[in-house]
Amino acid sequence: MKRRAWLTLGAVVLGGGGIATYAVASPSADAAGDVQPKRPVKVYDLALKGTAAGKRELPRTETRQFSLLGVSWTGTAKQLEGRAQVRTRGSETGEWTAWQDLETTIGPPEDPDERSGARGASEPLWVGPSDGVQVQVVHEDGTTSAGLPKGLEVNLVDPGIATAAEQRDTGDDTDPAAFAVGGTETPAPTGSESTSASPSAPATVSPTATPTPTPTATTPTAPPSTVPEPTIVPRSGWGADESLSPDPSEYNADVKAVFVHHTAGSNDYSCEESASIIRGIYAYHTQTEKWNDIGYNFLVDKCGTVFEGRKGGVDLPVLGAHTYGWNRESAGIAVLGDYTAAGASNAALTSVARIAAWKLGQYGVAPDSTVQLNAGATQKNFAGTSFTAGTAYTFDRISGHRDGYATECPGNSLYDQLPTIRAWAAGPVQGLKLTSLTGATLSGSTYWTKGAITAKWSATTPSSLISRFELLVDGKVVASAAGTATSASTTLTAGTHKVAVRAVHQSGRTTPATTALTVATDTTAPAFSTTPQLTLRTGTVSTTAVPVTLGWKAADSQALKSVSLLSPTTATFGPTTTSSSRTAKSGTASIWSMKAYDVAGNTRTSSPSYTPMILQETSATKSGSWTARSSTSYLGGKSYSSGSKGASLSWTFTGRSASWVVSRASTSGQAYVYVDGTKVATVDLKSSTTKYRDAIWTKSWSSSAKHTVKIVVVGTSGRPTVTTDGLVYIK
Repeated sequence: MKRRAWLTLGAVVLGGGGIATYAVASPSADAAGDVQPKRPVKVYDLALKGTAAGKRELPRTETRQFSLLGVSWTGTAKQLEGRAQVRTRGSETGEWTAWQDLETTIGPPEDPDERSGARGASEPLWVGPSDGVQVQVVHEDGTTSAGLPKGLEVNLVDPGIATAAEQRDTGDDTDPAAFAVGGTETPAPTGSESTSASPSAPATVSPTATPTPTPTATTPTAPPSTVPEPTIVPRSGWGADESLSPDPSEYNADVKAVFVHHTAGSNDYSCEESASIIRGIYAYHTQTEKWNDIGYNFLVDKCGTVFEGRKGGVDLPVLGAHTYGWNRESAGIAVLGDYTAAGASNAALTSVARIAAWKLGQYGVAPDSTVQLNAGATQKNFAGTSFTAGTAYTFDRISGHRDGYATECPGNSLYDQLPTIRAWAAGPVQGLKLTSLTGATLSGSTYWTKGAITAKWSATTPSSLISRFELLVDGKVVASAAGTATSASTTLTAGTHKVAVRAVHQSGRTTPATTALTVATDTTAPAFSTTPQLTLRTGTVSTTAVPVTLGWKAADSQALKSVSLLSPTTATFGPTTTSSSRTAKSGTASIWSMKAYDVAGNTRTSSPSYTPMILQETSATKSGSWTARSSTSYLGGKSYSSGSKGASLSWTFTGRSASWVVSRASTSGQAYVYVDGTKVATVDLKSSTTKYRDAIWTKSWSSSAKHTVKIVVVGTSGRPTVTTDGLVYIK
């Protein structure tokens, strides 16, 4: 079993004979009123004490509220070769977290002359408001504290309350009273901060290599960029205490590359906490590690907000302390959070791409290109690539921290997203698709329109990186839209056209036009070659529902899309349908309105009126013997019946369609039907089931005219009887 050296606050007996200690703070009290007073950032250093057994422990000691912590040790020459883990207790929940690893493979700043008091340290870890901590450090070869650097301590940072937004937050932020069981806890003095630290091995300069540029304190002139500057929250916006970084800013000659980092810690922070997270990192860098400012040039939270990091001017090549060995020709952008297992949000990636493109654009370089950077130190990176101080090496313009130093930063997942950041930053616009055309209908491979169309598109490149979209008709730009737009409109002239869209990235790179769509302009309305006509059909008749057939024929010069029935009821039919079985109310004039649509959107409406009329048997001219019958099953409650051969009934009317209505049974006989004096049919009324009000025979004409329909009893042997219930016609 490995022997462990425990860095502890308070005491808890753990497996393996080790002791972990922890610090606990009493609950904080509410600030009075709705506005909280400002509270400065504070750092508390909790040192370890040796024991006779060679272990390190700290008797239980209270600490004030903190939200960020790290582990540090004396000097920067010795690295912490092992694992540092922490767990904390939330001040609101009282629950302890699981163990979390601290990233300890971070590089020192560039200054070869180590200042007094400079310390090696882990990456700071944001844990949120907490009042208890437990720490353990395990040397990688299993030895006890003898294998660990001297002066190990845990550094707790209370980011305080600094911004107006935080003052409006009525959370629990008042410092609690302290109690002590042993050990010491003191706020870290502001002292002298430094960006200087020595590498583990002295740097050597190749006599043939290009010398690394020396930064200058002279403020240069900010060059204009080829792309727009994103919105950046200034240091005052996140509450920077400028007294913590009194040294003047230093400047590089230019920015040749950008290194992307993550700050580690929780991804569950709210974006309202971003300012306090940055203040905590700032205090940790200056008061614990004794740097002269926060190390990163820019910081980005998961909501995509960009914050100014190191002072000196966001538009200037400020010397940062973010990527050991490569700071003198680059800028550093850190994304708040841990992106080892989970990728950064699209909002964060977008902002990293925008800030990187803007900085590199100040020096006229493409974000997706490569560059030769001069090594400022002899070392290896995370992948094991060796660098020799003073020698030039090839890097992507947008690289990860691990590309230049032996660290997992910016985490596996964010590192895998760097190609996306490069593509978004450099352009052209990616994933551009023409998704639809409104005002036009697809028929086959051609869209048809009356003229006015709206093209809609989508792209995977964020809109904030897009300068504009252009709508093309036959290869010419007919409309432009902002990078945030998703559509544009135009009116096409008569004829057939090719419609496409292209995008212009903020870099000026133009995406090739999308595959063109064929769009034909048609302004000719369809026509009814046969206007809607109503004819009678067979079926059961009642006064409220007379069976009819609605017929029509519509055509278009290009392509008919559909035909709709608008009244007296509604229905929609395909372009090849020409009839529909319906019912109509007798004795009532109804407008049968239909509209034909072509694929371009042109329409034609036709609205004729028809009235079905019922002629009772009593209105007929009789010949021969007929007997009246009464039943609610008959139209009007009565009918005529006759078994006399040659008996007849005649109806005369003016209309365009007629149907004879009868009652039917298994004993029903036959009848002849005459129209305008001519015999046209012999109708057999026999039916295996009894039927009433059955329209058994119909006749229609192309136009309305005066007609006479006569029915004559055949006198069929064994079943001579015919029962008639009237005649229906349409006028």
